[in-house]
Amino acid sequence: MGIFTRLSRDYIQITSLLRTLRRIKGYTPHGSTTIADVFEAVVDRHPGNVAIYYEDSQLTYRELNAAANRYARWALGQGVKPGDAVALLMENRPEYLVAWLGLVKTGAIVALINHNLQGHALAHSLNISLAKHLVLGGELIDSFGTAQDLLDRQMDVWVTGAQAQGTNDLDAALLQQSAEPLPAATREGVKTSDVALYIYTSGTTGNPKAANLSHLRVMTMMNAFAAAVNAKLHDRMYNVLPLYHSAGGICAVGTVLMTGGALIIRRKFSATHFWEDCRKYDATMFQYIGELCRYLLNTPPQEKEASHKVRICVGNGLRPEIWPAFQKRFKIPRVVEFYGATEGNVALFNYDGTVGAVGRIPSYLEAQFPVKIVQFDVENELPVRGDDGFCIECAPDEVGEAIGRITNDPENPAGRFEGYSDKAATEKKVMRDVFEKGDAYFRTGDLMRKDKNGYFYFVDRIGDTFRWKGENVATSEVAEAISVFPGVHEANVYGVHVPNTDGRAGMAAIVSEQQIDPNDLRKHLSKELPDYARPLFLRMQTEIEITGTFKHRKVALVKEGFDPSTISDPMFFDHPNENAYVPLTPALFEEICSGALKL
Repeated sequence: MGIFTRLSRDYIQITSLLRTLRRIKGYTPHGSTTIADVFEAVVDRHPGNVAIYYEDSQLTYRELNAAANRYARWALGQGVKPGDAVALLMENRPEYLVAWLGLVKTGAIVALINHNLQGHALAHSLNISLAKHLVLGGELIDSFGTAQDLLDRQMDVWVTGAQAQGTNDLDAALLQQSAEPLPAATREGVKTSDVALYIYTSGTTGNPKAANLSHLRVMTMMNAFAAAVNAKLHDRMYNVLPLYHSAGGICAVGTVLMTGGALIIRRKFSATHFWEDCRKYDATMFQYIGELCRYLLNTPPQEKEASHKVRICVGNGLRPEIWPAFQKRFKIPRVVEFYGATEGNVALFNYDGTVGAVGRIPSYLEAQFPVKIVQFDVENELPVRGDDGFCIECAPDEVGEAIGRITNDPENPAGRFEGYSDKAATEKKVMRDVFEKGDAYFRTGDLMRKDKNGYFYFVDRIGDTFRWKGENVATSEVAEAISVFPGVHEANVYGVHVPNTDGRAGMAAIVSEQQIDPNDLRKHLSKELPDYARPLFLRMQTEIEITGTFKHRKVALVKEGFDPSTISDPMFFDHPNENAYVPLTPALFEEICSGALKL
C-alpha cells in the first residue's frame, strides 16, 4: 500500500471515528440518558419530518411519538415497571417500532421475539424472557398457538390487528390512552446501563439465547452506524431485514431515527421489488446481509435497476467474490461493510470500501480498540496456549479466533460485554487470563486474519471450519470458489463424518439455476482449491434453508450426512479411482462407510 493511499484511508478512518465519538459524547454507564430521551429530543427538533414510510402510508415523528406514548400509558396501566420484560412478537410494520419505543419509555425491557419461530423454539424464547405480557401481531396468532401449551407460566396476550379467543384486544385498549407526553418522573431511576432490549441469537446451533442490550449499547450502536454513513436529515434508509434482530431493528433503524431521517420498512424481502421500492421511496441507503446481495445479483437484469438515489449501503457478509460485481451492476457509489455480534464487544467497520475486508484498526488505534486474533486449534475448538499458559497472538495473515478485551471504562463503552439473560451462557463467552493474569476477553467464535495494514478478513465460524487430511478447511472459502461457477446460485459447505476416517470430509449443498455438470465444477474447483479442500460430496438442492437473518442452516445438513437411503436430493461422490464425481448410490455408500474404498 502506497503512502498516499494509506494516508487517504487513515483520513477516512479518523474522520468516521471522530463522528462516532461526537455522537456518543455524554453517554456513560452511570448516566440517566435513555433511548426514549434521545428519541424524544429528535422529535422535538423535527416533529413534522416523515419518520416511517410503509407501503402507501407514512408516520411523522410527531405521530410516531404520540402512538408510542399510548403504548407507554397502556403498559403503565398494566403495572409494568422499570426492569419488567414485555415480549413483542410481530412481523415488520410501523407498529413494531411504535410498540418498543413506547415500552422503553416506561423503563421496561422489550424482548424482541423472532417471528419465524414456532412450537418449542418459540416457547423457549418466551419462557426465558420472563415476560408476563405479550404484544402479538394478529398475523402471528396461529404461530403463537403452536407454543401456547409449552409455556412455563401464564402470559397475558394482547393482540393488535385482529382478535382471538382468550386474548386481549390491544387496539381497543390503546384507543383509551392519551397521546400526550409522559410525566418527567416516569423513568425516574432508570440508568443508561439498564437493559432496554433482549435480542435473541439466531439459534443455528441450539436454542436461542437472549442477549442483554442496555440503553447505552443500543444508543452506541445506532450512533455508530449513523456516523459510519454520515447520515443527514434528507436520508432515507430502506430496510427489508427483520426488526427483531440487531441489524434491521437497531442499526438500520438508528441510522436515520437518531438524525431525523426516514426509515422505509418492507414486511418481507423481495428481490424482484427491491430496486422498484428504492425508486418509489427515493431511498438514499439500505442495510444489507451478504446473502441478500447474492439474491439480488442472481435476479435477471431489470429495467432501471441502477436508476436510483442510493448513495451508500451498509451491512455485513458481502463476500469478496460478488462484491465488485454487485457494486458495479447496481451502481452503488459506496459500500460500508462491518463486523459485529449483537452481544459482543468486537465491532469493526470497513469505512474505505476495501473489497473483502470487514474492518480496519490501524496500529495507532489498537490501544483504544483492543481486538486481537489468537492462534486456534480447530480440532479441539480451543485457542492455543503457550508454555506460560497464555494465548498466542497471530502473525499478520495468520488465521485465528478474534477476541475483544472486556473493559468497564466509562470513556470506552465499546469494551463492555453485557452478556445474556442466562449468566451461565454469559460466562461461556468469556475467556480469562488470556495475555496476563486477571484479564478477560470476549470470544467471538469467528476465525479471522488481519493483514499488516490492520484490515480484518472473516474466514469462518468456529465449528464450520473442519479438518480433513490433516488440514484446516474453511467452509466460507470453499463456498466462494463454488459460488463463482456459472449457474450456481448458492452453496452451503460443511463437514460430515465418514466412518473409519479422521476428521470430517467436505460436503456442499448447491442450488443452481439449471442443471450443472458436476465434473465441469470439479475441473473448476481443481484450479481454485487444494485437493483436501475440494468437497468429497455434492448435494443438489432446490433451495437452501436459511435463518430469518439470511444465515445458512448447517446443523440439520451435518446430521443428515450423505446417506442416499434417507436423502432424496441427487448426490455425487468424488471417486478417488475415477477422478470424477459419480452418482452416490446405496452400494457406493456402503463401500465408503465400510472402509473398503480408501479415501
